[in-house]
Amino acid sequence: MRDPVLLVIAHGSRDARHAATVHALVRRVRSLRPGLRVETGFLDFNVPSVHGVLESLAAEGVRDVVALPLLLTRAFHAKADIPAVLRDAPRRLRIRQAEVLGPSPLLLAALERRLYEAGLTPADKSSTGVVLASAGSSDPEAIAVIADIAREWRHTGWCAVRPAFASASLPRTEDAVRELRELGCAKVAVAPYVLAPGFLPDRIARGAAEADVLAGVLGPAPEVARVLLERYDAARDPALLAVGA
Repeated sequence: MRDPVLLVIAHGSRDARHAATVHALVRRVRSLRPGLRVETGFLDFNVPSVHGVLESLAAEGVRDVVALPLLLTRAFHAKADIPAVLRDAPRRLRIRQAEVLGPSPLLLAALERRLYEAGLTPADKSSTGVVLASAGSSDPEAIAVIADIAREWRHTGWCAVRPAFASASLPRTEDAVRELRELGCAKVAVAPYVLAPGFLPDRIARGAAEADVLAGVLGPAPEVARVLLERYDAARDPALLAVGA
């Protein structure tokens, strides 16, 4: 019996760096699980569209698909947009929607990887304040999750960790940077809790102008690829709700 196809669903962007980063992450997932068929679909701006990929899979005779939202929090896209697209899929497909990527200890490990790649060392940890900078959301659940992640990360040894948001919510990155300065942290670092470059990550970068360190986006970090496979494996459980079955 064949494994379900993994369909990674990305938001899409007019910024060409976004799709390039998504494809790099998908390549890493394939390298970790040789033999697993992994496809990519975009909700907007980029091709192929999610609907187009699902149509093609059905035409090939594929039966089982795990649809994995390439999202860090469970907000509007995961709750509304993606389920709506999956409901319009060809009826012959049995689709399970996997959970979003966050929160996960692996993502915290990826955030630290990016900070160290940007110039910090483990010896800097206790004297460094970190801004956990996310894209932002109008969904209270998503905002609460970011705040919880910041509190959890603080307990791993950083001087302090503050959440910040590029849109929809406050504080902004630059405000959190100033707060950590006033708190007395010897260094301030900004860790973008985003998967790929684009408009909002660029806003985070501008807000980090007064920080000592700006990490890169999570992108195709190996820890992120492992989270994708964890979510895929969990969604294969037949007890989970099958969309469109």
